[in-house]
Amino acid sequence: MNYRAPWWLPGGNLQTIYPFFALQSTSPPYRRERVNTDDGDFIDFDWLDTGGPASPVVVLFHGLEGCSRSHYASAIMHAVHAHGWRGVVPHFRGCSGEPNHLPRAYHSGDADEIGWMLNVVGERIRRPVFAAGVSLGGNALLKWLAREGSAAGQLVHAAAAISAPIDLTAAGARLSKGLGRVYGRHFLHSLKRKGLEKHVRYPGLFDRDRVEHARTLREFDDAFTAPLHGFRDVDDYWRRASSKRDLGSVRVPTLLVHARNDPFLPGSHLPAPQELPGAIECAFLNSGGHVGFVSGRPPGTLDWLPARLLRFLSARA
Repeated sequence: MNYRAPWWLPGGNLQTIYPFFALQSTSPPYRRERVNTDDGDFIDFDWLDTGGPASPVVVLFHGLEGCSRSHYASAIMHAVHAHGWRGVVPHFRGCSGEPNHLPRAYHSGDADEIGWMLNVVGERIRRPVFAAGVSLGGNALLKWLAREGSAAGQLVHAAAAISAPIDLTAAGARLSKGLGRVYGRHFLHSLKRKGLEKHVRYPGLFDRDRVEHARTLREFDDAFTAPLHGFRDVDDYWRRASSKRDLGSVRVPTLLVHARNDPFLPGSHLPAPQELPGAIECAFLNSGGHVGFVSGRPPGTLDWLPARLLRFLSARA
């Protein structure tokens, strides 16, 4: 089930940009549940209540500044619904449409948050649980899978990481120059607004002027993400949060989906399949962009990715 970009869609970065602006779909019929965290905050879970009592559930972790309505989340959850399974999209703090209560936000290596969310799902669902992460959510999921090793199998049967920036230093460099800065500015608009709102409520935790004047994700992560989450600086954050060096510890069956023309993390920064443990299956494609994978006739669909994901998970249900 190899992916091939449609003839009418030029390659490279347009495969990434196109879904954001041309293929927005309606959200599935979610039911929102707010769960209080142990540290006095909250996380919103958007549930897709379909399937029978024994149907598996797919837990989907969104990407940077994403949510349950992001184009990829809607496409995957619609496919989960059609498959007769149940789904849920937990929101990282501050991404569900309402500011969270604490200074803490979220970051690319947030394995603790991933583990907490999966435990919440496990407490509510007595059926097979699958986990999938997209972009930032994929890297954070891989960090948790690697940290837990075989013990991760107590919560999830199988997992998948899609377009995950497993080398954050390389990805950050790409997003700080050339066309990558277009994507960086897209994220910065939302990130800086949230950061400045936090400074009003929690002054003194970081340098407001540096956040306000950040022009790249590197500058923003150095001024905001790193100090807020206990990292020395952006280099320390990107190094410690990257999952690439930890992949050898993954023991749960895991699918890696990544396009070699991904403008965030090109194929030259991907590990060779023979360097990875037997638990990891690679779907490294020549094209597809970053969480793009558009297929079909114009205007195209996002059907390929959900079908590839569900085929992998179904084989392990």
